[in-house]
Amino acid sequence: MAANLFGRYVWLIDTLRRYKRLTFQEISELWQESGLGYGEELPLRTFHNHQKAIKDIFDVYIDCDRKDGYRYYIDEPERLEGNNLQSWLISSYATLNQIQADNKLEDRIIFEDIPSGQTWLTPIAEAMRRNRVLSITHQGFGKPEASTFEIEPYCLKVVKRRWYVVARSPYYSNRNKERGIKPADVYRVYALDRISNIQDTGRTFKMKKGFDVNQYFEGCCGIITSDEPIHRILLLAYGGFADYLRTLPLHESQREIESDDESTLFEYHLKPTYDFYQLVLAQGDQVEVLEPESVRNEMRNFSQNMLNHYTFGEDKPCKG
Repeated sequence: MAANLFGRYVWLIDTLRRYKRLTFQEISELWQESGLGYGEELPLRTFHNHQKAIKDIFDVYIDCDRKDGYRYYIDEPERLEGNNLQSWLISSYATLNQIQADNKLEDRIIFEDIPSGQTWLTPIAEAMRRNRVLSITHQGFGKPEASTFEIEPYCLKVVKRRWYVVARSPYYSNRNKERGIKPADVYRVYALDRISNIQDTGRTFKMKKGFDVNQYFEGCCGIITSDEPIHRILLLAYGGFADYLRTLPLHESQREIESDDESTLFEYHLKPTYDFYQLVLAQGDQVEVLEPESVRNEMRNFSQNMLNHYTFGEDKPCKG
């Protein structure tokens, strides 16, 4: 029953997000057609109860504009859209609602699998909620064997189908403190799919008041952080690829500078970490880095190395 009610709340929020303004009659008709209502009308009293519950649970206000034919709408929708996690959860749950309500869609919607999210996501989220110190066994890429150590889990982040936990390292932070190194606190990022075991130590921790996850990843394109300053990067997109970047920016700082029939110039303010280079390389010959020269040279090196991999000569025989 609780899951069913939660599904109803999400459906109502998602419906008003899509249609903007609806009368109660229009909402009731959409409810009948949704598959969740089983063809039955939505009672007005039930609607008002849902309206109140949505306010309490999601902090989303559904108001009625009497001057506009008693149409209901989400007040300050930018608050909802500005909360990335809540917006994503509502959209995902709304899709799940529709799939469960109509079995015909079950094999017609394909999701990307995120392997690491199935095993360790829940215990880490629970530890974050309770501020519990965890002992994890983790084997980083390129490491010959796994290591077991303690972490203070601060945040979770998903990038390129992988979940990561951002955590304070008690070991390295205490070592810096003993050596007088400032800032003493050391934060690390661990991929969940590289974790083979997690144990709750039973101890708690207090999050550092000065830690800001958005500031921690400021200027980053993915999960790799850097202490170097943010660069102004100019990237040229050829032909119709600019439309792709307009609808799916490479980075939140993306800004279109100028455009003609052949190309479009985009500006970014970010740190050119390895994640950034991977991202640009993934666009193939559709884009070109123009400035700064240091980033352009690094892109040239990556491109030359790729060309070398595909160039066969006497010293690089083809293996068959």
